[in-house]
Amino acid sequence: MLCTLCVGQASALEYTMNAPDDYLFGRPTSDDTIYEWENPNVDRSKNTALIPPTFGSPTSYLPGTGTPLTPNLIPGALTGGGLVTQTGGVTYPTVGGSPGGNSGAGSAATGWTDVTGDLYYSGGHLGTLKIPAIGLSTKVYQGTGSSVLAKGAGHFLDTSIWAGNVCIAGHNRGVRDDFGDLHTLEPGDTVTWTTKLGTRTYEVVSVQKVLETDTSGTAATSDDRLTLYTCVRNQRDYRWCVTAVTK
Repeated sequence: MLCTLCVGQASALEYTMNAPDDYLFGRPTSDDTIYEWENPNVDRSKNTALIPPTFGSPTSYLPGTGTPLTPNLIPGALTGGGLVTQTGGVTYPTVGGSPGGNSGAGSAATGWTDVTGDLYYSGGHLGTLKIPAIGLSTKVYQGTGSSVLAKGAGHFLDTSIWAGNVCIAGHNRGVRDDFGDLHTLEPGDTVTWTTKLGTRTYEVVSVQKVLETDTSGTAATSDDRLTLYTCVRNQRDYRWCVTAVTK
């Protein structure tokens, strides 16, 4: 009898589960969501972000008040050309030679290569700058105006493009962030400059802060070097200047 009970077929348990009543679930408090009625054309990026005023201050309760998170992007900051700082456009003084070109600032004794029409790539740039230490690879265009630096780095008018001292500027935040980590470079870091004339590798020898009006770093030189410039955050009167010479 015991054996008969053990080998008998077991039937599966059968049960049912009713769904809970509707009132047991939370319901939305509105008929739509913020994403359905919010204006999609309003700029809500960091370009317009504000740091709230101090709690309890006279304007703390007013909407739209505060300090811009990225003040170099406030309306009008890009007008006037040149590198962008926190308070407006900045232009570098002309180094020498003709205002629109780069002929005449150097000589055979100092090392010099003019920017000529055959040196431009089909995309309109003059070369490509690479700095592995900061993960940078950017195209370089002629000039340092706002429209140029919105596309990539810019080659200083009236400086050499190959032989001697090649000078390049770039943004470090805002419209572009090509040179955002330029000031973190250390002596020995490598920089590669590629143009239609070839590719050169340079080694960083100095990283320094200079006055905006100091153009000594753009002077023509007898040795082959790169001089790179970008703004110093929150210090309108200064620039980071990186010098690199051929290895």
